[in-house]
Amino acid sequence: LVTILPNFRLSEKLYMMSGDFGPLEPNVPVQVPLWIAVYLRQRQKCRLQPPDWMTVERLEQVKREETDTAAFQEMPSPFYREITQAFMTSGANDVPNADAVEALVQDIWDMRAAKMRRSVDQIFRDTESVPYAQANHVTLMEINACRPFLKEALDQMYTLRAQFHLLQQTQTDLS
Repeated sequence: LVTILPNFRLSEKLYMMSGDFGPLEPNVPVQVPLWIAVYLRQRQKCRLQPPDWMTVERLEQVKREETDTAAFQEMPSPFYREITQAFMTSGANDVPNADAVEALVQDIWDMRAAKMRRSVDQIFRDTESVPYAQANHVTLMEINACRPFLKEALDQMYTLRAQFHLLQQTQTDLS
């Protein structure tokens, strides 16, 4: 849910599958699903109120924490990238320092993608044990971004390791 400041009155509640929202009063903050907020903002029916974490200061802190550790840090929202993109495409004027916020979110995304690549590289370098990756605090969007590559790479690694073990077994049997 995100907070909006409607500029119109709707005295009836909106009955949705995810819950009831409203009534809406002009300039009175109300929480609604992101898609409703975007819809109303595109029609100039509200202003978006950015989440508490969508500030330059908070995102710089998140970026520092992400830089300082090798592990993935918990993000302020599991949907930080999607929410930021929705705010920037439909209501960037409602976000203070929107360009800096967007750049910081992109920096954080890039840093986390680099961590993901390093984790995958480490999986491939470890030939002694069963490959695994610790994916605490990785968001669904980040997982989906690397899924096609990771699936193909893991399939190839499995095939190569199976052939390697078969070759070792054959050499042992011949000895």
